[in-house]
Amino acid sequence: MKKQGSIFVLWIGLIILLGLAGCKPQIPEGSTQKSSTGQATTEPSSKPIGKSTPANRKEEPSQVFAVNTTKAVAGELIDYIELNGDVLTKSTVDIYPDTFGKVSKLLINVGDRIEKDQVIAEIDPSRPGMIFVPSPVKSPIAGTVSNIPVYVGSTITQGMPIARITTTDNLEIRTEVAERFIGKMRVGLEVRVTFTAFPGEVFRGTVTELSPLVDPLSRTLEMKIRLNNQDPRIRPGMFAALKIITDRKWGVVKIPADALVRRFGGNFVFVVKEDPSVPTGTRAEQRQVTLGIQIDQKLEIVKGLRAGEKIVVMGQSLLENDSIVRVVGEVPPLPVTDTIQ
Repeated sequence: MKKQGSIFVLWIGLIILLGLAGCKPQIPEGSTQKSSTGQATTEPSSKPIGKSTPANRKEEPSQVFAVNTTKAVAGELIDYIELNGDVLTKSTVDIYPDTFGKVSKLLINVGDRIEKDQVIAEIDPSRPGMIFVPSPVKSPIAGTVSNIPVYVGSTITQGMPIARITTTDNLEIRTEVAERFIGKMRVGLEVRVTFTAFPGEVFRGTVTELSPLVDPLSRTLEMKIRLNNQDPRIRPGMFAALKIITDRKWGVVKIPADALVRRFGGNFVFVVKEDPSVPTGTRAEQRQVTLGIQIDQKLEIVKGLRAGEKIVVMGQSLLENDSIVRVVGEVPPLPVTDTIQ
């Protein structure tokens, strides 16, 4: 029994020694320890040795925005308002007889051109038992016959018109402008006139008269426009589409309206700037601008942008200040000379 107990104790001691031998402290890779001589040594790292990244190497950005750009230009910009009007004669005269009787002759037809003092009809004032010489009716003005409300054999009095004469060689266009635009109206403004009867043709006119009163019911001001060159094709009663030029500026900075971004109550554009530190070489600078005339998808920039600067016109909705951009297309700039659409 004593011999077996001694063997058991020896086995326990051997196990303990083996456990202590396996508890050697681990030294981290690359760490420094003192040798038996007291000098510092470095534990070699097991990581493979590769090439280091150069300090000037461009890192790929997390997000690049593809955009189209255009240039701001300095040129002409025209502002106008659109209205509708009716072509009317400047003067219309109803012709009345001087005597009571029957219409014995009508010497005119609707559409005829007549001269001043031309005889247009004859009235027979005869009564039963009394025969009189027919009384001629003369036109007091030159013009065109627009209406004949009587016929031969009609009995008329001095208060009944025989014909209506209009001066078609002096037509005018009448229209009404809303109260909010009255401050822009004045005599002499240039007007572009078009008619559905003549598609593609533009006639020039001028504002000749402004009413001194504003209609209290419609809150509009009546105005009259005269064509610069009378055209015999234009007739009273025709519908006219008007563009009244209220302002014309030269040398203003202008851009397409699509380039504008409205955020937080402000107006912004994104100006493309060169930046060699990014792979694309360009960044977008957010620039606040002050607007002037806004017409036909064109904007006047009063402050915040210079002519010749390149701006983002497509793809700007997701941009922020200093966003990295890649220009994928160029849009032609607005023409220097402005036109009315």
